[in-house]
Amino acid sequence: MKRSLAATTVLAAMVLAGCSEREPAGDAPAAGDAAVEAVASAADAPAEARLAPPAGAAAAVPAAAGAPAFAVIYPGAEIKTPATLAQGPEGPGGIVRFTTDAEPEAVIAFYRQRAEAAGLKPINSMNRGDAQAYSAGDGVDGRGQLLQVIAERIDGGPTDVQLDWTTGR
Repeated sequence: MKRSLAATTVLAAMVLAGCSEREPAGDAPAAGDAAVEAVASAADAPAEARLAPPAGAAAAVPAAAGAPAFAVIYPGAEIKTPATLAQGPEGPGGIVRFTTDAEPEAVIAFYRQRAEAAGLKPINSMNRGDAQAYSAGDGVDGRGQLLQVIAERIDGGPTDVQLDWTTGR
């Protein structure tokens, strides 16, 4: 319960840090089907193997139809809740939750790399115990693209990940 509250508080702080005053954009096309299939990962992989994304990381699947290149499901992850999609002033976006056997550090590094490749700039990062978070955006003069990810190792279990994104105008 305390971890969930802490993760929610961190997410709220990251969202507020990434917000900016802008005029609403026109209606963007719907993001499409929210369900995404992901390949289950091996639960008995050694810890060293969990520090890096599995082979084929470049072929990661989008978090939802129409999601930007930086909003993908971590390779080998198991989706816990299908993506929830919404339309906001900065364009369409979504949120999805999944688990993986990878360490939180590896998950954050994966999304940091994808954000940088998409031209997003770091906004915030957090490392507190078994929980890590990272957010990036395209800046005040950008289209409104935003990525936020929280990864937390569950005691005796997998890493729980929440991925949020805004596609931008």
